[in-house]
Amino acid sequence: MEEAAAESAIDMFLSAFNVPDDRHVTELLSQALTSDVVFFGPLGRSEGVAAVERFVRELRRHPAGPGTMVRCSSVDMPGEWARYRWAFTTPGDGPRLAGTDVVHLRRGLIDQMIVFAGDIEPAAADA
Repeated sequence: MEEAAAESAIDMFLSAFNVPDDRHVTELLSQALTSDVVFFGPLGRSEGVAAVERFVRELRRHPAGPGTMVRCSSVDMPGEWARYRWAFTTPGDGPRLAGTDVVHLRRGLIDQMIVFAGDIEPAAADA
């Protein structure tokens, strides 16, 4: 049951990137995140739904046009932590970004989120 709640919160968060009307972004995030969510993103640490909303709205206004955010893996959940892979694509041949998020859940809502964008470089082989 915990895994289903985590998947629901994660999918609700991702749907905020794709909703056609900006007015629904706050509503969707409020259903996925705790009010005191801590967000570790590409630009550093921020707190609260409003901070996450600013991040989502900035990505929704991507210069290449409105993109689409999708979860492209199952949700792996050991205990109260979960991880999943995502992809963000823009129209036509525009930029594509993929990564992995790690989230902590409290009572079925995300209260901590760490966003890893891009792939990790392979370790250098010992010479």
